[in-house]
Amino acid sequence: MNDTTGTKGSYYAGMGGLPPQTQLMTGRAVFTEAYALIPKGVFSDIVASYFPYWEKTRGWIIARPMSGFAETFTHYVMDVAPGGGSSKPEPDTEAEGVLFIVDGAMALTVDGASHALQAGGFAYIPPGSNWSSKNNGSTNLRFHWIRKRYETVEGISAPTAFVASEHEIAPRAMPDTDGRWATTRFVDPEDMRHDMHVNIVTLQPGASIPFEETHVMEHGLYVLEGKAVYKLNRDWAEVEAGDYMWLRAFCPQACYAGGPGPFRYLLYKDVNRHPNLRGYAR
Repeated sequence: MNDTTGTKGSYYAGMGGLPPQTQLMTGRAVFTEAYALIPKGVFSDIVASYFPYWEKTRGWIIARPMSGFAETFTHYVMDVAPGGGSSKPEPDTEAEGVLFIVDGAMALTVDGASHALQAGGFAYIPPGSNWSSKNNGSTNLRFHWIRKRYETVEGISAPTAFVASEHEIAPRAMPDTDGRWATTRFVDPEDMRHDMHVNIVTLQPGASIPFEETHVMEHGLYVLEGKAVYKLNRDWAEVEAGDYMWLRAFCPQACYAGGPGPFRYLLYKDVNRHPNLRGYAR
């Protein structure tokens, strides 16, 4: 049994419900050819999805492969009631996965190895793994599930399964920022076995991404804590804990952290592979 409990951090885990009839319908949701912003108020009961072989479970699919949108990955926010879970969670044998726990406890088994994960817990699941997930607790389990079709490279083996906890990993400060902008990395960036990274980025109040990043990596950003003003292509948007942003490759981005506390987000990006000249499989 590998226990990655640690001290619980601050992770947004509110979802579900339905706004009252008196609420104005205009909000912050935006969908463009370059980016999408899905604010936390959109995660209502009526847009939740249900999945084969998952019991007492619902999820919000906030990124999926489609023309003009996410190309390389899917991102789910999962909500599992006590006693729920799945012994057959992944339908695609070529898909790798990352799980990140934001509330409750998960009993995870991967290829016969058992792990106990709580808030801040992270798991990497290689393609073709035999795994299961169960909520044995008395409160709902909420976690992020990111899936990607693994891109094999001749002579390089696929990564092995592992679990970790944010609370046991020291954030790495970006150069010349005095630690005001830092990244918690669960995977060594030089490990060529991995074709995606899922990190946690932290900006202290008043810190910024001081230039318009414009790069080949596709991004998915789920805000775990705090608030900021985020540059998305040509637009500035206010974002807060519970919001989600998708940015296609080469979409310019920058950020000012708005305080009063840290601004933190879970970040997906595709890495370590040549661009696919034949297009991504749907």
